[in-house]
Amino acid sequence: MPKLLLLALLFISLTGFAQTKNVVVAQDGSGNYRTVQAALDAVPLNNRTPTVIFIRKGIYKEKLNLAKKKNFVRLKGEDVNTTILTFDDYNGRTPANGEPLGTSEASTFRVFGNDFSAENITFENTAGTVGQGPAMWVYGDRARFVGCRFLGFRDTLYVYGYGSRQYYKDCYIEGTTDYILGSATAWFEDCTLFCKTGGTVIVAASTPDSIRYGIVMQRCKIGGEAPPESYFIARPWKPAAKTVLLNCELSNIIKPKGWDHWGKESNKQEAFFAEYKSIGPGAAPKARILWSRQLTPQQAAFYTREAVLGNWDPNASVE
Repeated sequence: MPKLLLLALLFISLTGFAQTKNVVVAQDGSGNYRTVQAALDAVPLNNRTPTVIFIRKGIYKEKLNLAKKKNFVRLKGEDVNTTILTFDDYNGRTPANGEPLGTSEASTFRVFGNDFSAENITFENTAGTVGQGPAMWVYGDRARFVGCRFLGFRDTLYVYGYGSRQYYKDCYIEGTTDYILGSATAWFEDCTLFCKTGGTVIVAASTPDSIRYGIVMQRCKIGGEAPPESYFIARPWKPAAKTVLLNCELSNIIKPKGWDHWGKESNKQEAFFAEYKSIGPGAAPKARILWSRQLTPQQAAFYTREAVLGNWDPNASVE
């Protein structure tokens, strides 16, 4: 009996691995689908089968949506520079049959499902400076992005979800004002942030007061084409906003004061803005506004990926 039981368990385990579904999106018809949305539509509700969608090179101009309960979807691009998911909606645009779009509705890609992952893909919004236009909007929990690019202007990357945990590794993010924003707990590791001309602030967190961690950046590089001393690191979209930089490299684009209170005095008491060992010409700890914090080694020790993301390891079960 023990041998039979062992064989049965082995069979079940191997069957589980075999259940991963792989599909291909290719504009020339050589894959399973010609559009990314068609592949997303094919994922069943309450999905429990890991689904890998490989996207071949091409510019896919699509308004994309991964619905709630469409979980365990993993997008893999053939090449980050030439696998491009793009659209050009913006806040305030009125579709032919509908109401004016809000910022969320203007997003190129909206992710409602949990356990979403994307690698080697460019997400883009080409609306320009006409209004807020996210390239990516994420509501679901446990969202993972590795080696991706997020291109846009205002509100490029919207880490929307209340209680959502999101992980960004080796990503490139560009934009103007508030080009990273939202209420999620989001960990950025070894990412590059590019400040375009015409912007004023990089991050606009809206962290709920009940959530300990907001936006945390580890070993990220902040630069761009904007003039010297033209950008604040962050401002509090909501009073309890939390943004922390750890071992980041800051160019001279960053204002010496570092942080902005968005014109509301009470935000100085409620927001939590902090740095630990920032380097580069934009790192000016003695010039920072007094209500921001320079963390001690003991305080910084509480900001590990494991502590911020809780019981979720974004690199577990990834090939």
